[in-house]
Amino acid sequence: MTTTWDSRHVHAPEPALSVRQVLTLERVQAGEPEVVAGAAQLDRPVRWVHVAEAADVGVMLRGGEMVLTTGVLLAGDEAKQAEYIQSLHRAEAAAVVLGLGRAFPAPPEVMRRAAERCGLPLVVLHRPFPFAELTEEVQSRLVRRKFAAVSLSEAVRTALTGLITAGAPLGTLLDEVARHSGCPVVVTNLAHRVLATAGERPAVDDVLRDWERIARQAGGGEGDGWIRAELGGRGERWGRLLLCGYRGDTASGRLLADRAAEALVLHRMLGGSAPSWEEQSAQGLLTDLASGVVPARQLLPRARAAGLPVNRRTFVPLVVPGGEPARLDRVLRVLGMSGLVAELADGATAVLLSLPRDQDARELTARFAARLRAGTAPPHAVVAAADPRADWDEVPAGLREARHVADAVADSAAALDLPPVVRLRDVHLRGLVRLLRDDPQVQSFAERELDGLLCDADRELLGVLRTYLATGRNKSRTAQLHHVSRPALYRRLEAIQTRLGVDLDDFEQAASVHIALLAHDAQQG
Repeated sequence: MTTTWDSRHVHAPEPALSVRQVLTLERVQAGEPEVVAGAAQLDRPVRWVHVAEAADVGVMLRGGEMVLTTGVLLAGDEAKQAEYIQSLHRAEAAAVVLGLGRAFPAPPEVMRRAAERCGLPLVVLHRPFPFAELTEEVQSRLVRRKFAAVSLSEAVRTALTGLITAGAPLGTLLDEVARHSGCPVVVTNLAHRVLATAGERPAVDDVLRDWERIARQAGGGEGDGWIRAELGGRGERWGRLLLCGYRGDTASGRLLADRAAEALVLHRMLGGSAPSWEEQSAQGLLTDLASGVVPARQLLPRARAAGLPVNRRTFVPLVVPGGEPARLDRVLRVLGMSGLVAELADGATAVLLSLPRDQDARELTARFAARLRAGTAPPHAVVAAADPRADWDEVPAGLREARHVADAVADSAAALDLPPVVRLRDVHLRGLVRLLRDDPQVQSFAERELDGLLCDADRELLGVLRTYLATGRNKSRTAQLHHVSRPALYRRLEAIQTRLGVDLDDFEQAASVHIALLAHDAQQG
């Protein structure tokens, strides 16, 4: 039987008890607590509760303790009282609670001033209070939180391991981490470029809008809920995972981040031939841009966080039919150009160039295409380009334009004398037909014009017709390409005209058949 983990039943543990929270406990309230110093530090986390009277108590502490004392060993000696507070401060204690009574009937002024100077919360209890009850209450709560943190850690490990075993993509793993953490999750490379994100979209967008500051914070340390874990293996680091604004206690957050990092490292190791995280990041961004489902303005923070220069730039959307993303990325690096490269769903590869506005975008695009052809790429490799865009909001339309041009030349780049960079004006009638290929009236027109040649038995004749029209009705060239004699070609052309009921020597009729054939080929992909 297979057991599935339901993440809806997993919640991040509550934050560690703070001094303020301890003081609100019912048992503590019975002692009538009063904060007499360090009131601004009441949100310090309490790691443990410790009863101590000695003046040098700090040597017995590890930090984060709430120290309880009656002050019996401090009464009458102001130097010891001051040293007691200093010792706790040096040990980074969370707070000190003084039970008033025979030793101190009122808050000692020396201890109050010392605590105020060093920012240590000093709390006095006005009513007799059994310290054992407070110790028991706080320790049990802390233990429960510790157990909850460990349980969360193991739950996350189990859930992520199951997803990896099932072959889940990176995004699914990060979604799981975000559900457990309750905050945005970001994965970056060592240059702080964002490779993947997860979490509530508005919260993620807020993080990406302020990414430069967060990236500096992530590189310099942790604090205020920003928790990071290094990604790497075999002695080499290659990325970071960041929990942005985690609301649980820091220890729980580190456990969660560490479990997530372990899973991501394993996922990357088992990735095999799958696209790298960098490629997946670029693919997601360019796909979202081209689809137009998400407004371009909302995608701008993602582009900036992914390392694409976006301020005062000219954008040139390109599509290379059959291009290899790794090779195109190498061409960008060799030329020193900025851009994103990603393979699209139909096998073509999109490139979004980001160029300085003071440089000639067309000349740089031509240089990119020439470099692509100069290597191992086929000599007829074609770069379909949209016109340069100065406004980021126009990039989606540019990507769709480049896709349209690439579609128009995908099956004819070898047959047509096309330049290395092909734009909309270069595809002429073929481009228009491609643009209208899904129109029902165009589909009906194509079927009506070619009705006599659309059965499988006539596929050879349809091929001859395609070549004949593509070569400008050049009979010699058509016969040569189909490896037949001129008389044999004439017989086939006569059969085609009979089946279609047209005269191919008539320009208007030949043009009508040619348009129908272009539409048919476009519809067939």
